[in-house]
Amino acid sequence: DIQMTQSPSTLSASVGDRVTITCRASQSINTWLAWYQQKPGKAPKLLMYKASSLESGVPSRFIGSGSGTEFTLTISSLQPDDFATYYCQQYNSDSKMFGQGTKVEVKGTVAAPSVFIFPPSDEQLKSGTASVVCLLNNFYPREAKVQWKVDNALQSGNSQESVTEQDSKDSTYSLSSTLTLSKADYEKHKVYACEVTHQGLSSPVTKSFNRGEC
Repeated sequence: DIQMTQSPSTLSASVGDRVTITCRASQSINTWLAWYQQKPGKAPKLLMYKASSLESGVPSRFIGSGSGTEFTLTISSLQPDDFATYYCQQYNSDSKMFGQGTKVEVKGTVAAPSVFIFPPSDEQLKSGTASVVCLLNNFYPREAKVQWKVDNALQSGNSQESVTEQDSKDSTYSLSSTLTLSKADYEKHKVYACEVTHQGLSSPVTKSFNRGEC
């Protein structure tokens, strides 16, 4: 199969900026390349086909170029409607592989997250499961690291993260990390803590609670 590699994975920009996304094919595809734009909850929209041909109705600020293995999509002057995820797709072979996507996001100012920790509810414990939630509110940029510690022992493989779409008003993100344990495991331990590392924090922030005291 022909593999498609896109870069960068995230691009932070402001309205009016000129931005360029690169797509590389693992072997020559001539000009059999399409570009798509996708917004959350919507189907992908075709922007460009045959590497540089603009789909009908697509603004001329979108410019495609390249052939063989190297291609670019340039937006000459970024507009508010252009903040979305962009994908390249080769259609030289039957596999019609897509690139992994490039998210064009609003360039914000660095903002540290507000961090909160929530123990499982009594209702949930009755069902035999315990979910501990660490919530990070209103931070930028999107990269944030959450580490769980139970009685000071680092946890791995038993938590899941969910990140919101970028807030249209203040350009920040929010994230929840959920540590899931059986009720029996939960009741074997006392101190539950989440440690958060982010560019906006001078040192990691830890929030914790003692089971049975909250």
